[in-house]
Amino acid sequence: MPLIMLIAAAILSLSLPLLAWSVVGGRDPRQTAIRANLVRGLPGARAAKRQRHNRFEALARKFTPSSFAARLERQLAFAGRPEAWPLKRLMMAKIVLAAAGMAGGALYLAAAPTAAGLLLAATIAVVAYFLPDLLLHSAGQKRQQVIGEELPDTLDQMTIAVEAGLGFDAAVARVGHNGSGPLASELVRALQDMQVGRSRREAYESLAGRTTSKDLQQFVRAVVQADAYGVSVSAVLRTQAAEMRVKRRQRAEEKAMQIPVKVVFPLMFCILPVLFIALLGPAALNIIATLGR
Repeated sequence: MPLIMLIAAAILSLSLPLLAWSVVGGRDPRQTAIRANLVRGLPGARAAKRQRHNRFEALARKFTPSSFAARLERQLAFAGRPEAWPLKRLMMAKIVLAAAGMAGGALYLAAAPTAAGLLLAATIAVVAYFLPDLLLHSAGQKRQQVIGEELPDTLDQMTIAVEAGLGFDAAVARVGHNGSGPLASELVRALQDMQVGRSRREAYESLAGRTTSKDLQQFVRAVVQADAYGVSVSAVLRTQAAEMRVKRRQRAEEKAMQIPVKVVFPLMFCILPVLFIALLGPAALNIIATLGR
């Protein structure tokens, strides 16, 4: 067996267990708490744990440029920072997937050593390296879309609470704690920022920075301006809620208008050829048989 195939097989056999660990290697929080209680106070336990974490983190950061790490951090913020995928695990997954892609490409290249095979192997490695970025970007887009869809109803609830006599922060707290979607969690995060000492302006600007929803950013700007100029918050909420409902209806109408355009290509390349074959096929066969006589 060639040496390159042995090396590729070794890399592949090492990368697959690492990939499985990075995907399903999260410990049970209860087991982690029990273990922490058992080793609490023992000399060297905390230092060994910190050293092990630092070693994995250093290995992941060594093969991940700082610009990629910053972009992953931003995408994590857009995706709501899922507990199963912290930044360290994402960087490790990128390395493991790239190693697996290189090993698979090396095996293919050893079987077919051509220029096209080399290009295909390099493409597989690059795609495998950026696969976590693509998955995280997709999750962030879905979450931001849900935030935009939840915003009009949330603003209506805030308007009702403010007009009933609650303050704006109390109304936001009620909506955030009673809700269950990503928008409710972002509102609770903004309230927590204010509770630790940040101003309302800074907390809501951070909220706008953690989202790509234009509607939510517009609402945050309106709230900040109302707080700065002393405008009635209930009037701002009522106006924003009505505008968001109009925008949501316009987006629904826009998607409905796009359906005929999206149907054209499947109709032309999938349905019409089969229809023509079913209708004109027997006639074409009869004409061929007639000319053959």
